[in-house]
Amino acid sequence: MQTWFEAKISYFKVTELGKEQKVTEQFLLDAVSFTDAEARITKLAQEFTKGEFAVKDIKQSNVAEVFPYDHGEWWWKAKIALVTIDEEAGREKRTVINYLVMANDINEAVKRIEESLSFMVIPFVVLTVSRSP
Repeated sequence: MQTWFEAKISYFKVTELGKEQKVTEQFLLDAVSFTDAEARITKLAQEFTKGEFAVKDIKQSNVAEVFPYDHGEWWWKAKIALVTIDEEAGREKRTVINYLVMANDINEAVKRIEESLSFMVIPFVVLTVSRSP
């Protein structure tokens, strides 16, 4: 299973008007540790920034898996609940899992989540879908 980390970097970006503006952007990285995540975000930032940058934050993400698609304008975070039966207690048990999926709108995001999870034999319910930064 992959471990995902969210990293924020701050740097100066040239706007469309040609002015430099300080921005902070968030990235999602697949890494084995915090040290690996920091090394990866540093290397990535060196490739696309000119000048100084600062790694502002790194934290382990609650995203279980990412579903990239060729066509899609936005990333959507979907929270799903796996529904299982607790044999001993005799009631339903829900396990909440977060996924990221690329889509153009919320309806397409829901369809793609359902399509991407169609292999699962355990029933699930899509609880929420929201646009992700």
